[in-house]
Amino acid sequence: MIERDVMEYDLVVVGAGPAGLATAIRYKQLNPEDSVCILEKASEIGAQILSGAVMEPKLLDTLLPEWRDNKPAICVEARKDRFAYLTKNKSIRLPTPPQQKNHGNFIVSLGSLCHWMGTKAEELEIDVFPGFSAADALFNEQNEVIGVRCGDMGVAKDGTEGPGYAPGVDIHAKFTVLSEGCRGSISKQLIKKYALDAGKSPQTYGLGFKELWQLPAGRTTAGNIQHTIGWPLDSATYGGSYMYQLDQDRLSIGFVTGLDYADPDFSPFEAFQQFKHHPQIKALLDGGEILSSGARTIIEGGLQSLPKQDMPGALLVGDSAGTINVVKIKGIHMAMGSGVLAAEHLSETKTTEGYDAKWRASNLNTELHKIRNIRPGFTKGLWRGLITAAIETVTFGKLPRTLENHSDHDSLNKLDGYQSPDYKWVDRDLPPRDRLASVYFASNEHDEDQPIHLKVTDTDLCVTKCTEEYGNPCTRFCPAGVYEIVEEEGNKRLQINSANCVHCKACDIKDPYQQINWVTPEGGSGPNYQNL
Repeated sequence: MIERDVMEYDLVVVGAGPAGLATAIRYKQLNPEDSVCILEKASEIGAQILSGAVMEPKLLDTLLPEWRDNKPAICVEARKDRFAYLTKNKSIRLPTPPQQKNHGNFIVSLGSLCHWMGTKAEELEIDVFPGFSAADALFNEQNEVIGVRCGDMGVAKDGTEGPGYAPGVDIHAKFTVLSEGCRGSISKQLIKKYALDAGKSPQTYGLGFKELWQLPAGRTTAGNIQHTIGWPLDSATYGGSYMYQLDQDRLSIGFVTGLDYADPDFSPFEAFQQFKHHPQIKALLDGGEILSSGARTIIEGGLQSLPKQDMPGALLVGDSAGTINVVKIKGIHMAMGSGVLAAEHLSETKTTEGYDAKWRASNLNTELHKIRNIRPGFTKGLWRGLITAAIETVTFGKLPRTLENHSDHDSLNKLDGYQSPDYKWVDRDLPPRDRLASVYFASNEHDEDQPIHLKVTDTDLCVTKCTEEYGNPCTRFCPAGVYEIVEEEGNKRLQINSANCVHCKACDIKDPYQQINWVTPEGGSGPNYQNL
């Protein structure tokens, strides 16, 4: 039996994103004598945070009003909005949806903002532990969550104790708050254990890419914002792009593809690279260089897919539950809002019970209710979706209906009798040349000898049934080239290049057989994003 150290706290927060940091900070503000800790699997706070990101500042103004006097590394006041439909060679300007108008908002690096918030948490004497990877929840005899277990360090691939082996620490707490972000490992376990999604619509997701570019002098206007729909996607595939022009001639550019796409041969990574070769976009990027890049899934199901957010001893906050406003393309204020509400609920009631009801009585619920039908309206294509969006916008979501979502893993067509659409994609020459080059810009780091954190139930299925039915889509939907079918002496096998993994979780979501389980790797492993 492994002897584990046990640390006791009043509150443990898993994940140092905006929701987790807001929870810990607000709780400590209200309960200065209580002990609070934050666990973060990345090597430092903000190193694995990836978001567009345009922030509505009201929640941060309330939580930490001094932030405007000492802004994070990237923080630019929004100026002009542009919304466009792209064809292969043209950009057609459209009216900017009212939800996407950004007057008074800020373009930020969410990683830098979280790093700044982490320092504020430490000033409040909150224990912040980067490099601690929470692997499992802990329970008492009453089936209540009593904390989390951090994974062992230095375990070799064969399960033996490798160099530098150290058993994980158990964190016990009166309250556990899960703020792991989209498709969190422990959150997923507890949603299933407590049936928190019973009676809810299936969750749906997108896969988002982001690159930070340094451009030649004078090419950008700090604060300008553009979103696009259309090319390089066909009209049946949900998705679009963003470009946020920063100070110092820097540009945040990204692309999101709904993971409910149907084409088994489709590559979201290639779609992003194709977008960069649109004549308008390429003219902006030519002569520039990539500073950092990464990928992350986005939870898009909205209100009808939101699970119950409380359970005995624990809460879900932010994107562990799925509070992003996907129509606004904003989740920071929603994440912080849910964290503040969770902290105030725990402080007032001394129990996790009732938090979900309080959230659903809040303005956070109201915001998601207004736009609940817009994302599922796109399941029948772009044009039907735009009509639905217009109707829902002018009626403020008051129509007496709620459209259902569908799960992403069963949306792929089988190869037999299916013809992929002609996306009219072009030859490209902008960096990165391929997915491995993109991983380089993520500053990825995994110990080659650590256990593979991507658990595949039946690898034989991959080279038999999956090859025949879908042509191994994991080799295309993964943005980092983790999955590869190799042939040795006439036999095929699945090779998992786990050191490439950028922790996006797309494989856990999109695999048509649902046999890939993404579990937390050793603490400190993974990407080390710079200002994403």
